[in-house]
Amino acid sequence: MLIVDAHLDLSMNALEWNRDLTQPVAALNAREAGLTDKPDRGLATVSLPALRQGNIGLVVATQIARYVAPDNPLPGWHSPAQAWAQTQGQLAWYQAMEAAGEMTQVRDRATLEQHLSRWADDTPQDRKPIGYILSLEGADSLITVGHLEQAYQYGLRAVGPAHYGPGRYAQGTDATGGLGPQGPALLREMERLNIILDATHLCDDSFWEALDLFGGPVWASHNNCRALVNHNRQYSDEQLRALAARGAVVGAALDAWMMVPNWVRGVSTPLGMHCNLEVAIDHIDHLCQVMGSAQHVGLGTDLDGAFGREQCPYDLETIADLQKIPDLLAKRGYSTEDIEDMMHGNWLRFLRNTWLV
Repeated sequence: MLIVDAHLDLSMNALEWNRDLTQPVAALNAREAGLTDKPDRGLATVSLPALRQGNIGLVVATQIARYVAPDNPLPGWHSPAQAWAQTQGQLAWYQAMEAAGEMTQVRDRATLEQHLSRWADDTPQDRKPIGYILSLEGADSLITVGHLEQAYQYGLRAVGPAHYGPGRYAQGTDATGGLGPQGPALLREMERLNIILDATHLCDDSFWEALDLFGGPVWASHNNCRALVNHNRQYSDEQLRALAARGAVVGAALDAWMMVPNWVRGVSTPLGMHCNLEVAIDHIDHLCQVMGSAQHVGLGTDLDGAFGREQCPYDLETIADLQKIPDLLAKRGYSTEDIEDMMHGNWLRFLRNTWLV
């Protein structure tokens, strides 16, 4: 079954983790043997060959670079200009993958349909390019609101105004407060350009303010349920219902600390916490129940988003194992139509409704 994954930090892995994503996952992990600079060394799950193996033909792929003020202890860049430069390096990697035939950018209705047709034809699977929609996770790297149009011209189609902590345009996970002084202007420009608002990572105050001010398309690329894991990173049932009312799709994430309660980073293990793909189905099922149907639910795995197999479902070896999810959903009583919608159809319908041309 074709799968759409609405959140992968591919360029971050390529540049900051120094992973050659054109190689099989096993080769990436073998090359990292003995490295300790990252907690997930030798535990990667994502590569372009693994995406092809799992029939994951379309992804939302990020640029990400946080600006941090002098009093902000989070890792990040010390000026917006540095953060912008980092995103431009990430863009250059995507463009290099396109030139090599490994990936192809999807930016409008025509390129979407063209890519889907190619993915469905008889081209050998190992020669099909991975389609990617470019998204900016955290808007701090936009030096000014005016930089958004420049980014739109090179293909940016979704923006999450905040990531972790306080941001320049909005407040993110573990922070509080409404939009920053330039936040409303950013949202107006996004609406003018028909850029998707990714509500993921917005703290509650910024979430509600953004939904009030923004009249364009909204999705949540990678989020789980606060009712199951009580943390501000998750969505409350009230937020989920508000997203459903806006026609949003929410992508279920596979980061273990978002899946099971009381996870302790660096201490807990997937086996020890009974974190498997069935737990992901619990979140998916809750999303469906609260949002009224399966029409608002998809996948946004965030796999290899600064974590690896040490912090994802224990029955997932590589991202190709997403193909286990349809059978798990069927065992929960979901129809074939609903399963196809959650694996790809809901994201595709959202994009077709957003990109009328």
